[in-house]
Amino acid sequence: MTTSTVRVSRAEYCVIACAEAWRDNGEVLASPMGVIPSVGARLARRTFSPDLLLTDGEAMLVGLDGEPEGWLPYRQHLAMVTGGRRHVMMGASQIDRFGNQNISCIGDWNRPARQLLGVRGAPVNTLNNPVSYWVPKHSTRVFVPKVDMISGVGYDSAATAGPSATRYHRIPRVVSDLGVFDFATPDHSMRVVSLHPGVTADDVREATAFELSGLDDPAYTREPTTEELRLIREVIDPDSLRDREVRP
Repeated sequence: MTTSTVRVSRAEYCVIACAEAWRDNGEVLASPMGVIPSVGARLARRTFSPDLLLTDGEAMLVGLDGEPEGWLPYRQHLAMVTGGRRHVMMGASQIDRFGNQNISCIGDWNRPARQLLGVRGAPVNTLNNPVSYWVPKHSTRVFVPKVDMISGVGYDSAATAGPSATRYHRIPRVVSDLGVFDFATPDHSMRVVSLHPGVTADDVREATAFELSGLDDPAYTREPTTEELRLIREVIDPDSLRDREVRP
């Protein structure tokens, strides 16, 4: 059996794209937020990034079977954050063309239309660690020209703040249900890395409220291997929770 004879779901392409964000990261703590990023991190650990550290979200480092393999109390977790030994994949209620992220509120700060999670740890994450983003529903409400409030720091905001902000700042990937994006452009504006199979350039244009480079001749997210599909479907996510986050 090969992947060319098996139907791969959109959610599974998203898992592959999220897993690739941790490729060649070495021994860092993967901190995925969301079902598909969590499946992706575990897939990366089981395949091409065996040195990744996984956590139970509480106080333990865990192995592939979920059994504890180390202790990670909160104070030590904070030390990892400030030391850059962590790659977070956060969500984003809004994200703009330079990677500023908002999870705090929608609308004017003085009278917001909607209250969200709050800034939380987003500023510290983005200034001290690589931070990628996962967006399960790509739309103009999320991919906006300018976020209503900056929670996670983008490239333009970090540059304005100066060397103390840019020293460790890096946004390797933005993964959505439509494709994969990065900021490897001269001005660090967002560009297309790949579209998921079945997605067109027009789909992405219509769902993005700013101009993206790389849409004229896009690449496509790679196919999962037969072994990766087996791991996703039979070992890591046998209950298909991924399909609840990105529907087939």
